[in-house]
Amino acid sequence: MRKINIVLSCILIGLSISSCKKTTVNANKTFNLRMTDAAAAYTAVNIDVQGVEVVGNDGKTVLMNTNNKIYNILNFTNGKDTLLASIGLEAASVEQIRLILGSNNTVVVGGITYPLSTPSADQSGLKLQVHQTLQSGVINSITIDFDANQSIVEQGNCVYKLKPVLRTIMESSSGSIQGKISPVGTLAVVTAILGTYNLFKTNVNPSGDFIISGIPSGTYSIVITPRLPLLPSTQAHVVVETGAVTKLGMVYFQ
Repeated sequence: MRKINIVLSCILIGLSISSCKKTTVNANKTFNLRMTDAAAAYTAVNIDVQGVEVVGNDGKTVLMNTNNKIYNILNFTNGKDTLLASIGLEAASVEQIRLILGSNNTVVVGGITYPLSTPSADQSGLKLQVHQTLQSGVINSITIDFDANQSIVEQGNCVYKLKPVLRTIMESSSGSIQGKISPVGTLAVVTAILGTYNLFKTNVNPSGDFIISGIPSGTYSIVITPRLPLLPSTQAHVVVETGAVTKLGMVYFQ
């Protein structure tokens, strides 16, 4: 999957905003930030997460309770995710999330670990616009889709740069496409096409499975492109509904 669907599954739990300063106090709305990923063409992609901040509609910035560590985002594929941070908020909505990275980011290619150079601007905070209304008495969740293939730039001579490509997924307003290809072990990229400009991609994992999560409802064309000499397979009129998983079943290549 080109998208390392790192569902930075955002679970903000139990902290609240009480001033314009960064605070961590009890609140009545639970917000979850989780992380997930889709398979990518690397052995490992290790991301150094140092903190998460959230901005409410009241303009206050809150530092979340974050599980600060290095995550191999390729561990979170095909529906798997991990809890990044949790907090309770008094704000009516979350407007922005800022993901703070450290400098110990690496990629493993062919069994060799290479550093991922990370611009200082990215380390200081990757800003994601959210605009999600929070509800009391339930867990409000946001997923961050970390597109690993597009986020890693090979600059030549085994030099790699981290240029994060992220998108937020609202589980309450999106659906998923799931399927499997045969024979198992076939390397392929799956692309879901909605209209002219909306493209969502992922890689098939070593078991032949794939899932594209958090995509808008609509009617898609699905293109599965294996490595040559195998030819692409296309399925048209694939309907995705909010809150549902559309199952393509088995796609065979010979």
